[in-house]
Amino acid sequence: MDRPADFSVSASAEGPRLSLAGDWTAARMGGAETGLAQAVREAGAAKLRLDLGQVHRLDTAGAYAIVRAVGADFELSRITGRPESLRLMELVRAAYTAPATPVHTPHSFQALTVRIGKAVVEMAIEMSETMVFLGHLLIVLMRAIVNPRRIRAPALVSLMERAGFDALPIVATTSFFIGAVVGLLGANMLRQFGAEVFAVELIGIAVTREFNIIITAVLLAGRSASAFAAEIGSMKMQQEIDAMQVLGVDPYEALVFPRFAALLLTIPLLTFIATVAGLFGGLVVTWSVLGLGPGFFFQRILDNVGATHFWIALSKAPVMAAVIAGIGCRQGLEVGGDVESLGRRVTAAVVHAIFAIIVIDAAFALVYMELGL
Repeated sequence: MDRPADFSVSASAEGPRLSLAGDWTAARMGGAETGLAQAVREAGAAKLRLDLGQVHRLDTAGAYAIVRAVGADFELSRITGRPESLRLMELVRAAYTAPATPVHTPHSFQALTVRIGKAVVEMAIEMSETMVFLGHLLIVLMRAIVNPRRIRAPALVSLMERAGFDALPIVATTSFFIGAVVGLLGANMLRQFGAEVFAVELIGIAVTREFNIIITAVLLAGRSASAFAAEIGSMKMQQEIDAMQVLGVDPYEALVFPRFAALLLTIPLLTFIATVAGLFGGLVVTWSVLGLGPGFFFQRILDNVGATHFWIALSKAPVMAAVIAGIGCRQGLEVGGDVESLGRRVTAAVVHAIFAIIVIDAAFALVYMELGL
């Protein structure tokens, strides 16, 4: 039977006696702790005797309240009661009076080295897992080349529409304004030297060689890489990928390869659309600002720019597509079982894809510069 915590103070030959009764537990203590502290102050803790013989139940919360009321320096020899109660009082008082263990904080240099070491280890693990992913993807690609019937055509066509063709408006619009900005800046800068006409060549080279593929790849990184990571990651969270493996279906063949092939097939078209839109944006600016008509604009593009720069940009498209699809799918496969992991991997997919695009474009620029193209 539960009994509320209670106490009483009485006089004795040895001094004031504080007798506790009832259940001194977290559930039944109530406001007795405050009254106990007040009674101890009035009776004086110096000669106080503590009697726990009538205590029915005692837990650590009750023992802690008693120790706080009588003080940490209260002698255990002046406490009477059952052995288990005295033992609990001794343990709680020892924990109450124990000095706090200082938290060891490493020095700034040590913390820096620890962080660098962890980053190096994580990078090595990331590279190893990336190699495993690429190897598995190459195996699936070889299977598809040897036996084209393994390709899931409905999934491939659907992904080409969602990941590629649906991006045509945003790619065209962005490239149009990029071409217009390049034309406007070129016209204003070259006007100082009386060479405004060379703004046409500036627009042609910038749009057909760099901005068309860069804008397309960055937009696909933010649009398709994140979508791939979210789609595959949500399937991973719901254990759908595990179910596919149990049924004997290879997730790389059913999920990764169609996305890889969809971007590989659609990015050349998107690059061409970006080129046309960028040149049209530059044409609008040169026509309205410099008064150069469309015939003159395209004639200078054909004579002085040519198609070489466009083919150089188009040669980057398969690499960009492979990187975007690979990073998005791999981050999706690395999703754990919580939503936080999904959000972290989707963010990583976009960031890693954009970073890889910039690095790859710089590498291509160095290679073509060495080749004289």
